[in-house]
This record gives sequence, C-alpha cells and structure tokens, in this order.
Amino acid sequence: MNTAPSRTRRPRPARSARLVAAIAVVAAALAGCGAEHADGHGKQSREAVKAVKPAPDKQQTVNGLPGMPPVLDSKDIYAADRPNKLSAQVKNDPARIYVPNTQSDTVSVIDPKTFEVIRTIPVGRQPQHVVPSWDMKTLWVNNDKGNTLTPIDPKTGKAGKPVPVHDPYNLYFTPDGKHAVVMASMDRQLVFRDPHTMKIQHTEPVSCYGVNHADFSKDGRYFIVSCEFSGELLKVDTEKMKVVQQMKLPYDNAKPQDVKLSPDGKTFYIADMNADGLWILDGDKFTKPTLLPTGKGAHGLYVSRDSKYMYVSNRGEGTISVFDFATGKVAKKWRLPNGGSPDMGGVSADGNTLWLSGRYNSEVYAIDTRTGVQIARIAVGSGPHGLAVWPQPGRYSLGHTGIFR
Repeated sequence: MNTAPSRTRRPRPARSARLVAAIAVVAAALAGCGAEHADGHGKQSREAVKAVKPAPDKQQTVNGLPGMPPVLDSKDIYAADRPNKLSAQVKNDPARIYVPNTQSDTVSVIDPKTFEVIRTIPVGRQPQHVVPSWDMKTLWVNNDKGNTLTPIDPKTGKAGKPVPVHDPYNLYFTPDGKHAVVMASMDRQLVFRDPHTMKIQHTEPVSCYGVNHADFSKDGRYFIVSCEFSGELLKVDTEKMKVVQQMKLPYDNAKPQDVKLSPDGKTFYIADMNADGLWILDGDKFTKPTLLPTGKGAHGLYVSRDSKYMYVSNRGEGTISVFDFATGKVAKKWRLPNGGSPDMGGVSADGNTLWLSGRYNSEVYAIDTRTGVQIARIAVGSGPHGLAVWPQPGRYSLGHTGIFR
C-alpha cells in the first residue's frame, strides 16, 4: 500500500552506525548464499530447500508443519511453480513424458520435442502412476498388482531394481519429506513409509473403499483423500498419521478422483467421475461441499503455471474444462478432435502444453494451453494412466503425477 511520506525531520544516524548496518546487510547476503549452496554441488538438499525464505512482502503467518519448507507466498501456494523455474536438482534433466501403460506393464517414454516414443521400459504388473519423489531425484512407477515400485533415474531414464511395496495404487509425500504415503486402495490402508527405502513406518486402516488421490493443506498439517468406490472423503492429520474426519459425498453413486488445493489454500477441489464435476470443499471446516458441473467423467486436475486456471480432464466426453479460480466458474471447454479419453497427466515446464493420457484409446494427447488446440496424439501401450511430465518447476514434490510447491 502506498502512503504519503512523512514530513517530520528525523536525526540522521552517525556515520559509524550506518557503516555497521551496511556491513551487517552484506554479511547476511553472503550467509544466505552460503546456505543455498551448502552442499557444494548445486544439488537441492532438504537443508537448501528450507533455506529459501519468503519475500518480506509476501511472508504471512503460516504455522506450517514442523520441518516443512516455508510457504513462499501465503496467497499462492504454487508460487514456486512459475514457468521454467527449475530447481538445481532437475534443471539439467532431459525433458521427457513418462507414461505408465496399465495393461501392457510398461512405461512409454516420449520426447516432447519430437512427440515420439523413444523408449519402452518393462515394469511390474499394472503400473498406475509415475510419481516424482519429494526430493525430485527419483520417479517411482506404482506397480499396483505387481506389489512393487520401480525407481527410474530421471537424469538417465534408466530403471532400477523394483522395491517390494504391497498394493501401491498411488503415492504421495508429506510436505516435510519425512514420509511416503502409499494409497493402498484394495488393502483399505494409508501406509506411511520411509521416503527412500519404503520401509513401513505406520499403517492407518480406513473404513472407506478405494483410497486413491489426495492433496495437502497450505500449512501441510492435514490432507484430504478421496475414496473412489464408496464415494467418501477423508481428512488425515499429517503429523499424527491418523484419519480425523470422514464424510459421505452428497450424491448417489459419487466416484471422487483427483484432489487439488486452490492457490490461496482456502478450497479443495475434488473431481467426480459420476457427478461429472468438481466438489468444492472447505478443508479446514470439512463441511458439506457443493458441486460445480464441468463435464462427463471429470477426472484429473492440473493448475496453470500462472495459478489462474485449473485444467479438468473430462474422461467421459473427450474434453478439458478450463476452470477460472478468480470467478469460480468454467471459463471455456476444449474438445479433442475425434474424441478421446483424457485422464491423468501434467503441464510442461514452460506452461504451454498440457499432457494427458488417453486411458481407453492407447494414446497420449498434447494440448496447447494458449489455444486449447491438440498439437499431438501419440500412440503408446494399452491402458495409459498417470503420466508424469518431467522436469517441472517447484522446490519439492508432494507426489501423484506431480504436485509441486
């Protein structure tokens, strides 16, 4: 806010005092640089992430989860996701699209420059999602029926030895980087594991059916989980690793899918395939949500690089709805030529391309976010699902196909 300058004259500080103040400013700046590059290799460590401080004019009182990197902008949780704002950890990684083919038990690797499949990686049975780790050093392939996670090194594109993990339908990471959270859908469990070794730390049984997608609150202290097969939502205390609230969605045969938090951190949006729209939920209060229609088979949710819009894939009608956060309405709808089944995916690092798998068409769509025009349709394996766009901006990953903050 601009204010008129005061006309009251004040005594000037002594030259020595001004000199001391200047030296202090320089010392603080040098100390900050040292903290940012403490590991000496330009790699992003947990300490380096924590060292990033919010800008003074953006810093608000956000009582975050202990150990969580500071909120950069209390009015926009996606402030670190600006176009091509790549961290030191990922900036030299080759640009690739990793597509898990659930029926082919493979991952198709696409070069986004040529729109061609350049590699096919054999993985475990029924891979569902490709999930970036919290530290963004590993891409985990969730082999649901194979009961394993296959690690892929995004710098080389090579797969490592599978790690035994039971029923890994989907995978998330707590904002403090201390836990991986496996969405064990058929086991009816949230399984908290070591984010590197995947050893079990805590198992939280759930009474709903089909836990699958989630997102975390602005302060990281809780997360909302969708239960696809029983039409329910869970609220989970992150630190206690406990379900603290549960609700049945007010729609017969509701089938909630992807979950995404608004930029201001006040509202959760939950796509619902059977209700054909978005549930709008106050996560703090966890009261009855309202429904906003978007299209048949609403499924995946992806925020634009400027935090103004959210792309909603409507799998049942071959469209993408563009939701405007400012108005709370659907601003436009893009229709794929010749139809399709847009499912899960992500936005390119520059923000200009939305990548989505075509679940029932064995293909992947590349859509220009500036025009809504389909720029490529690429044949892949059978049953492509939760593809990951790599690399992406952000300081750390909360999981799924890429939720970065």
